[in-house]
Amino acid sequence: MKFIALFFVLLLNQFAFSQQLLDFKMLRYDEDYTVVKTDSTSTFFDKIKHIQLTKSDDLYLSFGGELRSQYQYFKDENWGDTENDKDGFLLNRALFHTDFHYKKVFRIFSQLQSSTAISRVDPSPVERNDLDIHQLFFDFTFDLEKSSLLFRFGRQEMLYGSQRLVSVREGPNSRQAFDAVKVVFKNRKFKSDIFYSQSVKNIPEVFDDRLNPNTRFFGIYNAFNKLPIIENIDFYYLGLKKSSAEFDDAQGKELRHSVGTRIWRKNHNWNYDVEAVYQFGSVGAKNIEAWTLSLNTSYQFATIKFKPILGLKTEFISGDKKYDDDKIQTFNPLFPKGAYFGLAALVGPSNLFDIHPSIDLELKKDIVFSVDYDIFWRMSRNDGVYQPNTILMHSGKNTSKKYIGNQLGANLNYDVNNWLAFRIEGTWFNTKNYLKEVTSGRDIIFGAATVYLRF
Repeated sequence: MKFIALFFVLLLNQFAFSQQLLDFKMLRYDEDYTVVKTDSTSTFFDKIKHIQLTKSDDLYLSFGGELRSQYQYFKDENWGDTENDKDGFLLNRALFHTDFHYKKVFRIFSQLQSSTAISRVDPSPVERNDLDIHQLFFDFTFDLEKSSLLFRFGRQEMLYGSQRLVSVREGPNSRQAFDAVKVVFKNRKFKSDIFYSQSVKNIPEVFDDRLNPNTRFFGIYNAFNKLPIIENIDFYYLGLKKSSAEFDDAQGKELRHSVGTRIWRKNHNWNYDVEAVYQFGSVGAKNIEAWTLSLNTSYQFATIKFKPILGLKTEFISGDKKYDDDKIQTFNPLFPKGAYFGLAALVGPSNLFDIHPSIDLELKKDIVFSVDYDIFWRMSRNDGVYQPNTILMHSGKNTSKKYIGNQLGANLNYDVNNWLAFRIEGTWFNTKNYLKEVTSGRDIIFGAATVYLRF
């Protein structure tokens, strides 16, 4: 026991000293640790980020990973339509990657993912995926004058903008990947991604994930940075082709085109993120006419105690205007954050209008307490409420009520350093008229405690 205790003390010591060099990203393949080779203070956990395989450093290797353990508890899950689990359940996720480079020309990135659900009754595909190849891709990079051109082939995560439409799905237990071909052009102020892909379907057992034959996803995403006044602006086109789709008033083959723009600013006292998207195409015999407009703004009072950040989000997300006509206005969020309105993930971003104020308080340098309050209405009376993955949860055909409910959330984040973090959170969903008519109508209580270890 003394040996084990000593081992963990030494381990924590190594991590504590390595934190100045480690810079973890949401997309782990975006990390760059070439600085490690010239830093004399680097520890073991820094050095595994840049292992020279030749004296000239033409070949080098990097290792990394993540362990996440999360306890969740629901009272009256699905508004009382699911039997209560009195003890809650434990979700565990492990990620491990290797990153092989030959100069700046060629690269192989691979990542394993294991997601387990302990004591969870009938876990969903995003909660359990015992072991599989999550990412495996090849990069070929060509340096141009003050810019670069990259070709990427293989299984990979994709993330664009604020993750409203294309996300790694960080909140749920299993992250999202795509089998894709991608071309990336980049310089100091501009980046353009062109891609064609199929989403990867999570299968619960070992090494059995496969392409989703139902889905094709393609597009171009352009980001302009360091601009005067507005600072950053994105323009994009995203195409989705599904052999089978189902909404409250449409079903059949779906071909959906999304064109959008996003204006955003961060790392200031006043930050903002404004995004507008229009969708067209068809579902079965019906024409798509869908849209969304979102505003996310915040202001930090940096000179006041606890440095409070006041935030306000609001989203207008279209729903179908009329049953049994030749049009469908239900917005499809494509591949959004699974925990779109909080970790409890009770409703998804389709046929929705919400107002979402929040406040963050920095209790100490690494401890932040946050409270948010979200009010939800159906955008259209003639459409239902959907899950984050666009699966219809409850139809709108049996009620004309719009008021869905209010969601109060609070969480406490403690970042011990950049490799170890703890989070405790709770949610109360106060059910209103619409849900009272289409479900058992009970309020939901949700709680979660999470520990993250990254290396």
